[in-house]
Amino acid sequence: MIRVAVVDDQALMRAGFRALLDAEDGIEVVGEAADGEAGVALVRARLPDVALIDVQMPVMTGIEATRRIAADPALAAVRVVILTNYGLDEYVFEALRAGASGFLLKDTDPADLLQAIGIVAGGEALLSPSITRTLIGEFVSRPPDRATATGLEHLTRREREVTALAARGLTNEEIAAHMVISPFTAKTHISRAMTKLGARDRAQLVVFAYESGLVTARAPQPGRSAPGREAEPPPVGRTSSRGR
Repeated sequence: MIRVAVVDDQALMRAGFRALLDAEDGIEVVGEAADGEAGVALVRARLPDVALIDVQMPVMTGIEATRRIAADPALAAVRVVILTNYGLDEYVFEALRAGASGFLLKDTDPADLLQAIGIVAGGEALLSPSITRTLIGEFVSRPPDRATATGLEHLTRREREVTALAARGLTNEEIAAHMVISPFTAKTHISRAMTKLGARDRAQLVVFAYESGLVTARAPQPGRSAPGREAEPPPVGRTSSRGR
């Protein structure tokens, strides 16, 4: 059973999410909150597997609520999915930096939302296809961040390589095949890189890879795909972290 908390300042949105989730076998809504501060309190009290949090709310924003949840060791198992009506760049970056495991637009198809909850509850990172395109497009125009780049010094050559491949969208199995190592070894390198960089999950590891300049975003060439992936993002924009 996946336990879900819903945090949104619009009562109609909360009611809609509850109705959708309660009708799904294997999902239980453990509570609702109408602002970020109440949302943090709800998460601390009910310890959901996934918290759906609106980005813009009174009292405390969803991003600040996410930051507090991610900073609390007692809530380490809670995964946050940020919900918004807007695909604005600054929200994408701030949400991921704050510790969100995913980011979806509120007009996401109900079936995709349900799939997203399952993906995030399973420990994987999630970005909707439109947000993924926005994220990569923004990194194309940004120079590497020198402060972030210093973190590369703490990674071994192998850890840098797997981090770069993860940022390209490869799964642990695909990374293993590319590097001619076992999936377990690929998973170990990913886990060590996350620990050294203080990344809460794979989504933050991907952000680090682009911000540091380890991976340089580029527009896809016609008829060509990134290594091991299709040119178009998969449904729900899954960034896999199987086994992590």
